[in-house]
Amino acid sequence: MFLVYITCSSYEEAEKIAKKILEERLAACANIYKEIKSIYWWKGKLEEAKESILILKTDEKNLEKLKNRVKELHSYTIPAILPIRVEKPNREYLNWLIGEISERKE
Repeated sequence: MFLVYITCSSYEEAEKIAKKILEERLAACANIYKEIKSIYWWKGKLEEAKESILILKTDEKNLEKLKNRVKELHSYTIPAILPIRVEKPNREYLNWLIGEISERKE
């Protein structure tokens, strides 16, 4: 199981990406943090921006498809798409996640 941490330009963008990824059954769940302050380097300058955080929950089988799809949907040139492996999720939750993702129609 993976948590995929993604920063987005706005709550609306995070919600749009989340809904599309969930509709396509590439993830079973999404969490959105509405507003954070980000400070980062971009093209040699220190920048500040308000962003939203999107966390998607998926399995290893769907991880690459999810990352590629987020890149297609995202407004950033280089979006942060950071998978974090969850080593020991509770079995019931993992079973639910796999069941929801496996409902995807090819």
